Amino acid sequence: MRIRRRVYEILEVAEEGDRTSRAFDLFIVCLIALNVLALVIATVPAFSPLSGAFRAFEAVSVVIFSLEYVLRMWSCPERTGETHPGRQRLRFAGSGMMLVDLFAILPFYITLAVPGAAVLDLRFLRAVRLMRIFRLFKLGRYSTAMKVLGRALKAKKEELGVAVFVVLILLILASSLMYFVENPAQPDVFPSIPAAMWWGVATLTTVGYGDVVPVTFLGKVLGSIVALLGIGLFALPAGILAGGFAAEVQRRKEADARCPHCGRKLESRE
Repeated sequence: MRIRRRVYEILEVAEEGDRTSRAFDLFIVCLIALNVLALVIATVPAFSPLSGAFRAFEAVSVVIFSLEYVLRMWSCPERTGETHPGRQRLRFAGSGMMLVDLFAILPFYITLAVPGAAVLDLRFLRAVRLMRIFRLFKLGRYSTAMKVLGRALKAKKEELGVAVFVVLILLILASSLMYFVENPAQPDVFPSIPAAMWWGVATLTTVGYGDVVPVTFLGKVLGSIVALLGIGLFALPAGILAGGFAAEVQRRKEADARCPHCGRKLESRE
């Protein structure tokens, strides 16, 4: 279908020379940015008289985002040319960016379906509406840098998983030891191991709020060791991610330096 193919080309990130696709990308990016700005401004009490305008703007935006979502689902078989479009659409609906698109519009329809329902806690409705911040993540669809970062995360997911697991083990171990050391001296400050984890997080991240501190000699020694370990361990995931990002940028440069048709390396004109 030529129409479906053209819709797919417009909705995807613009190719060189496709002004319609680039104009659409620019329009969606601006709309997302305005939605996030409206979400932030709407929390300022001075702008409460404009709440009606904010709601109207949100409604128009959700209609546009919903239409975009439906058109993406309709045109997605053009990605692979699969003969079973239903199966392709089902897989596509579960992809990362499509889930972000869905979560970006879902809160509006939830609050529309249950406006002021007495059985629901209003805090739940506010939490649902805060999910509108997912619209910010839609920008990743149109940002090359965000895509590079996403590929770097995917490439280093095993290393990041191991680093996070080690940090969690250290957090549990440090909190448990601090509980057994400090609980006899401060039973109200360290009443349990989960409560001691707040101290563990603040110490391992070297933030040190100072609201929960050890008072015994052994507790202070343990706290010093945990703080020193936290400097290196919490820097480990950042280093892994930085390495993955640099490798992805280098891979992209090498790919750009090759001919898109034959795959050969292009000659430098320098």
